[in-house]
Amino acid sequence: MLHHFTVDLEEYFQVSALEPYVDRADWDRLPGRVEVGTSRLLALLAAHNTRATFFCLSWVAGRHPGLIRRIAAAGHEIASHGTDHRRVTELTPDEFRESVRDSKRILEDLAGAPVSGYRAPSFSIVPGREWALEILVEEGYRYDSSLFPVRRNGYGYPGASRVPHVRETRSGAILELPPATVVRFGRVWPAAGGGYLRLLPFGLVRAGMRDAETDGRPGMFYIHPWELDPEQPRIAVDLRTRIRHYGGLRRTEGRVARLLREFRFGRVGEYAVPRVEASR
Repeated sequence: MLHHFTVDLEEYFQVSALEPYVDRADWDRLPGRVEVGTSRLLALLAAHNTRATFFCLSWVAGRHPGLIRRIAAAGHEIASHGTDHRRVTELTPDEFRESVRDSKRILEDLAGAPVSGYRAPSFSIVPGREWALEILVEEGYRYDSSLFPVRRNGYGYPGASRVPHVRETRSGAILELPPATVVRFGRVWPAAGGGYLRLLPFGLVRAGMRDAETDGRPGMFYIHPWELDPEQPRIAVDLRTRIRHYGGLRRTEGRVARLLREFRFGRVGEYAVPRVEASR
C-alpha cells in the first residue's frame, strides 16, 4: 500500500493560527524560513526513497522560484495551495477562481509539469462552499484534498466520506482525498497532520495509516516545512497558540523519519488522476 505524504509549502508566519498576530502587510519584512524546513524534508524523503506531493502557495513560489524547481527536480509532485493562504471562506467565487487559476499557471511554469491537485488553506472548503469544487473542475484540476471529515473550530466537513471518492459537480467530476482519520468511541478524529505528530503520541498517526491499510486504501498525511524548523523566529502569542505552533518542534524530524520507515508513500497524482479520468 502506497500512502500519500504531502507538504503544505508555506512560511511559518502564514499559519492561520498566527493571523491575529501577524499582519499580511508585514509578510515581506519578516525573515523567510521556508527553505530551511523544506531542505530538511527533502533530505528525509531522499533518504527513504520517497516521493511526495507539495501543495505550494504561489506567494512562496514567486519569492523562491528555485525552491519549486528543486522540489520538482527531486521527483516530487507540485500541486496548488492557492495564492496567499486566504481561506476559501474569505473569498468570493471570482476571487477563488483567480487564485486557483493564477497559482496553477505560476506553478506549472516553474515545475514544467501539469498541476492537477489543490488543497485549500486550513481545509477551508466547508459546508456551503461546495461551489469551490465546481470552479476547480472548470480550471482543470483533477483532485482536491480540502474536505477534512472532522468537526473542529475553524475548519472541517463533518459527515464527509473518510475515504477517497469521486464527487460529481455541475462542472464535472473531481476526486476528493481527505486527510487520514480514525473512528474511536463513535466519533471521527483527525490523525493526519504534523501538529498531531508533534504534540500527541506517535501511535495516533500510525493508527490513521493502519486503519486506511485495513480498508485497502491509502492514508493521507500532511506537514509544513516550519514544523521541522525549531530555530524559526518566535512571535509573541497567547499560551494556547504557543503550544499549538511551537510545541514539539524538536521531535518532528525524528518522528517523520520513523513514519517514513514504517510506511511507504507515493505522489498523490499518480493515484488520483487515473481514477478521476476513468470516472468521466
